[in-house]
Amino acid sequence: MPVTLNMRMSMPSWFDIYSLSPNAEEDESGIKRASDNLKTMIDQEVKNGIPSHRIILGGFSQGGALSLYTALTSQQKLAGVVALSCWLPLRNAFPQAAAAATGGGDTNKDVTVLQCHGEADPLVPFSFGSRTAEKLRSLLGPEKVLFKAYPGLPHSACPEVRTKCIL
Repeated sequence: MPVTLNMRMSMPSWFDIYSLSPNAEEDESGIKRASDNLKTMIDQEVKNGIPSHRIILGGFSQGGALSLYTALTSQQKLAGVVALSCWLPLRNAFPQAAAAATGGGDTNKDVTVLQCHGEADPLVPFSFGSRTAEKLRSLLGPEKVLFKAYPGLPHSACPEVRTKCIL
């Protein structure tokens, strides 16, 4: 899809990105549409016999951002999220967005999050990751969020991140 930040050139993308500044406007309808698509996939897996509490969402950059947003607004109780080099989209809508999506319940209050971010990330600044971890800890509790910083790592994954995520 065309991405505004990429001079409207088409690229693999879950939703549009207007800017990477901390107070940038976000593609709310695109984020919600992509999240709904992911929730449909989760629902299909549940229909296929996989209990939702055994499903882990994960992704890198936009995929990690979408995984966090989807987990927090899903009506399915999920096992966890692996979020790499990302941020929480529509962060100012929380915790109200989670309560509204789940009918006021705490469906994913117990979800566990592993968040990893390179300290030298030039695309999604490290501060986005650390502020996301703070927000998640306030929503889920500090014991539910593990934030791992990787000195010198740019917008990428290193062997240690890959190994930790597989385990």
